[in-house]
Amino acid sequence: MVIMINVFAILSAILFALKKIQALPFLIFSVLWFILWISVRRLLPLSIYKRSATFQDTFTLSLEDRGLLLQTKKGQQLWAWEDFSAFKETIYFFHVYFSPRSFFMIPKDSFKDITEIQAARKLLKEHIGK
Repeated sequence: MVIMINVFAILSAILFALKKIQALPFLIFSVLWFILWISVRRLLPLSIYKRSATFQDTFTLSLEDRGLLLQTKKGQQLWAWEDFSAFKETIYFFHVYFSPRSFFMIPKDSFKDITEIQAARKLLKEHIGK
């Protein structure tokens, strides 16, 4: 749907440039498109995060020799390295996969410095591979 809306926005901009549509309908559509974009990209996620107790809890994630340890105030869970099928590194995250549709996102900015990021990268490569 987002692709369709963006294609329609581009098409309407082209038609406006070619003077096939008037300025007022183009302006109204542009404002509605911007409101929809803000709602989907910002307001909807914020409202979901504020209501869900999962996103209000504090997590501690540790990469250890025996596996990945997730701790909260309510308890802890350890996943052995064999439970993971792959990992992928992006510019801001480590994605640690259980399956193609189930994964953890570990933010790189949660590490203290580049040395910790390199140690985490090394540990993930040793135990999971790519």
